[in-house]
Amino acid sequence: MRKSALILFAAFSGLMQAQEIKQIPTVNVSGEGKIKVAPDQASISISVETKGAKAIDVKKENDTKIDAVLKYIKKMNIAKEDFQTQRVSMYPNYDYEKKKTSYIATQTVIVLLKDLNKYDALMDGLVDLGINRIDNVEFKSSKIDQLQSDARKLAIKDAKAKAEDFVSVLNQKVGKALTISDNSQINYPPRPMYEMKTMAMADGGGGAPRETLATGEIELVVNVSVSFVLE
Repeated sequence: MRKSALILFAAFSGLMQAQEIKQIPTVNVSGEGKIKVAPDQASISISVETKGAKAIDVKKENDTKIDAVLKYIKKMNIAKEDFQTQRVSMYPNYDYEKKKTSYIATQTVIVLLKDLNKYDALMDGLVDLGINRIDNVEFKSSKIDQLQSDARKLAIKDAKAKAEDFVSVLNQKVGKALTISDNSQINYPPRPMYEMKTMAMADGGGGAPRETLATGEIELVVNVSVSFVLE
């Protein structure tokens, strides 16, 4: 009997607390923090693809080219932790018209280039050594963690400013925050905003240096929802 009474008392107390919380006047607002920054790094995905009639010959040719590629990357003073083999594959390809089977071997390497001034020299050298696919170039910032922190703070400031605007005509004040929800995208770092690679070569008569990389800016956006107490 005593146990049942305690359970009823606890349930009644919880209900009363819930009602008290519901009675607290609040204002619910959203805030946005946005920061743009020029990237200082690039993640480059490159591949060597070879084809031939014999699997062993195709693999040997592919391995030879990749060996030269990896040695050149090291020669460019890129740290060993900044490049990695991402994928290795070889598969048969049947030509129904010629009724012959050939083989295709592919190796993909990801390079984190921390000095964008090396981009042209790196890519020109890699193409000369046999890479025949540039799968992706993604721009990044080495300060991404700090930039995200700054964007979060801006989002909270924006939310508080909105709340103060709402209550300014009500003779009330914005109190402490009850809840904060991060509504930002979860894929960090955000996809960079940049123009596609161009190949604007200088003419043979001598013109402006070629520009092969338009880095643009990375845009970081943080969105929050905040519930403030009204005083």
